[in-house]
Amino acid sequence: MIAGANGELPGGVASCAGNGLGHVHSTLNYLQKVLIDAQKPVERCHAIFLDRDRRYLADISIGTGNFCRLSLRMRELFGKALGVGAAGIIVAHNHPSGICRPSRKDIEETHRLADVGRALDIELIDHLIFTERAAYSMRAGGKL
Repeated sequence: MIAGANGELPGGVASCAGNGLGHVHSTLNYLQKVLIDAQKPVERCHAIFLDRDRRYLADISIGTGNFCRLSLRMRELFGKALGVGAAGIIVAHNHPSGICRPSRKDIEETHRLADVGRALDIELIDHLIFTERAAYSMRAGGKL
């Protein structure tokens, strides 16, 4: 989905621009709605693409199933980022188990994403993990 010139997420949710907690809260709410589906508890991955001012450009689903599928979608993820002129990416996935801690594989994939992004001059702003009741930030947790 591509936002209008106002840089808003789909559904009128504000972008990540600025330092206001309202923007962070809006982004978290949006991602939780995209990723959590009580009817179909499967792992989902999603990415939000931002410009240099951290305004929303686009977002894309990057797979369902196991998180390891993200590694197979690296080309698609960064191809889309380059296509929309993104300077930053927020990647998120859910843990249907309800355990909101990153696995070793999650941490490895986060480092791989950051390395590929650096090579393309695209910042991995954060990698978030969601459950129905919580969210974990790799950046805030010191894993990024």
